[in-house]
This record gives sequence, structure tokens and C-alpha cells, in this order.
Amino acid sequence: MKILHTADWHLGKRLDRFSRLEEQVQVMDEIVQIADTQKVDMIIVAGDLFDNFNPSVDAVELFYKTLKRLSLNGRRPVIAISGNHDSPNLIDAPDPLARECGIILIGHPKAKVNPFELENFRISNSVEGLIELQINGFDFPIRILHTPYANEIRLKEYLGENKEEELNKVLAENWKQLADEFCDSNGVNILTAHLYMNKRGTELLDEPDGEKPIKIGAADLIYSDIIPDQIQYTALGHLHGFQNIGTKEKPAIYSSSPLCYSFSEAGQTKYINIIEAEPNREVSYEKIVLKNGKPLARKTFDSVEATVAWLRENPDTLVELTLESETFLKAEDRKLLYQSHSGIVHLIPKVKNQDFNENKLHEINLNQDIQTLFQDYFKSKNGGQEANEDLMKLFNEILNA
Repeated sequence: MKILHTADWHLGKRLDRFSRLEEQVQVMDEIVQIADTQKVDMIIVAGDLFDNFNPSVDAVELFYKTLKRLSLNGRRPVIAISGNHDSPNLIDAPDPLARECGIILIGHPKAKVNPFELENFRISNSVEGLIELQINGFDFPIRILHTPYANEIRLKEYLGENKEEELNKVLAENWKQLADEFCDSNGVNILTAHLYMNKRGTELLDEPDGEKPIKIGAADLIYSDIIPDQIQYTALGHLHGFQNIGTKEKPAIYSSSPLCYSFSEAGQTKYINIIEAEPNREVSYEKIVLKNGKPLARKTFDSVEATVAWLRENPDTLVELTLESETFLKAEDRKLLYQSHSGIVHLIPKVKNQDFNENKLHEINLNQDIQTLFQDYFKSKNGGQEANEDLMKLFNEILNA
């Protein structure tokens, strides 16, 4: 059995003033094409389907169209769970229609999916937190333990009032109970969750810039060693870089987001993961590179000329640009940079450190003319940097007004 694992679509995501929707349309099409070319039997989307609780009409339309294409109009099961950016009620809302297309949407923890049957597959068992599917052509079932993201309120509904008991312990008990009862070696056993999970004893993994944090201290940290022994593969969402925080024998994988969504991800390669699984055997998997989407770059230069040259050589890049100089950036230089490139997201002027000692200006002669006083004051507040010509012109305009 072939399973495609993807996550963290963040449909509707913007990078400052830049919409990413056109790129998302392209990369969604690429994922559909990979699913069809690889002839996968099922798709798992592990949360953060949208970028916010109230996605745009265009983002919602792209989401439904993509799932419908992935499902082959009901012939292939698609399972999508909510993440910390999603409204669970919005994810659950189209469930009656989605089921007709073979799409299983799970918004809340401990959800019980209503069983249904289509021409090519059926839900043969369903309890809170687990479904079992029987797909035509396979003489074994596939069990999916599902744990969408839960905020503080949903955690209390899910876990009761004693969250202090530690999420790690409660999830371990819940997953083990489900696995012991329903996940024998006669079927394929998968866990999908949108959580901050890490391998015990290793450094904490960084959450992407701009990501709504799940991990606050260590209270919500989940360790991969609580995954039940019966689980052959864990499909995770939340962290945007591809990584296996399980073992070689029993992978627990963040498949990555389909696009670079923040400059902390600049230079990252993005993937989807194709898993091959059968009962009572170790899974194998192949990560496939996603090629669509504009690259993100963080660049630092010390001259306007070098900056303009690089910008013109990389017209399709979204860039965070830091420009170091001896004085503050002039208006004509700023204009030239923006005229040279349409994808400058952030322009950060940085004045080079000239080892200025503030004590040199601890005494200011108040009998000086106002322009000289301003220049001395400016130097005292800006590490000894001189106010440039543009700034002095502006100061004089204000003074004369």
C-alpha cells in the first residue's frame, strides 16, 4: 500500500504584502500530479490546512478543489486533520459533502468519524480517535489513529481538567489503549497528529518564524517514544522542515510545508513523503522534492552596486535584504533598489559599527547653532554616525516650516 503524507499547506498565507496564492495553486497541482504518477492508495494531510481561522474565499476554493482532485472523485481516500492555524469547526463543516468525495475531514481531538462506504473503499470501524479503512484490492485493513491540534479549551474537553498531569502522559495512555485494542499485526497501523513532537534527549527543534507556537516551555512537549509499538509510521504536521524524529524502523516524520513561508526557512528544500506499507513489516519511504514556489533568500551587502547586481540576477526570488553602509541609506539608493527588483519583502539598513564611544559626547555645547546641535544629538543616539545629507535637508525643511 502506498500512502502520500503532506502537511502545513497554510493556504492563504502571505509574506508581508506578498500573496503566495499563485505559488500555492502551482504546488497543489504538483502534489496532485505526484499522487497520480506514484499511484498512491491514500493521502494524509497532517494539519495547518489554512493559514488562519478565517481563510479567504480563494484559499477555501483551492483547498476543496485540491482534495477533490487528490481523492479521484471518491476513488481514493483522503484524510485531513486540523492544525493550530485551523478552525476545527470550519474543517468539520463540509463533512457530509466531503464523504461523498472520499474525503475524511477531522477537526477535533477524539472525533468519531461517521462510517460510510463508497465504490472503492469503506470505513470498516470507527471509534473516538481512530478509523479503520478497507480499500479494494487489499486483503488487509489500514488503521489511522488521528490527533488534530487541541488548544487549551479543547484540551480540557479532551483530557478533563487535569492538564497538569502532562499532555505527554495522557496522549501516551490514549494512544496505547487504542493501539492495543484495534491495531493488531494483520493490518497497516498509522498515527497522524499535529503536535510539537521531539526525540527525547535531543535539542529542541525550532518552530518556524511566524508560526503560532505550540510549544510553551516544556509543558506541551510530546516525545516520540510514547508512540505505540504497533504504529509503523507517524505522519506529523507543524514543523516546516523535513525530519524524522522517530527511528529508522518506525519513522515519525514531519513531511515539511510545500513552500518556504518565512525567512527562517530560506534555502530549505520542500518535500512530500511517499510511504510503502504492509502488515507486520517495517515501512519504507521516499521523500520527493517539490519544485514549485519562489525561493526565499536572506542577503547582506555592503554596497548598493553589488546589491543591485544580485537583485537583477535573481528576479524571481523573495528577499530579505540587509544593506550595511557607513551612513544611513539615501532616498535615491532606496528607490534604485526597489526599481531593480519586485520581490524585496524587507529592506533593513544597517550602519556599520565605528566603535563610537558615547562618552565622547557627554558634553554638548548648547551655544551652537541648531543644525550643529541636531548633528551632535543624532551622533549621540546612533553610535557616532553622522546624519546624512538627506536627513539634514529634512531637518531644515521642518525647521523652516
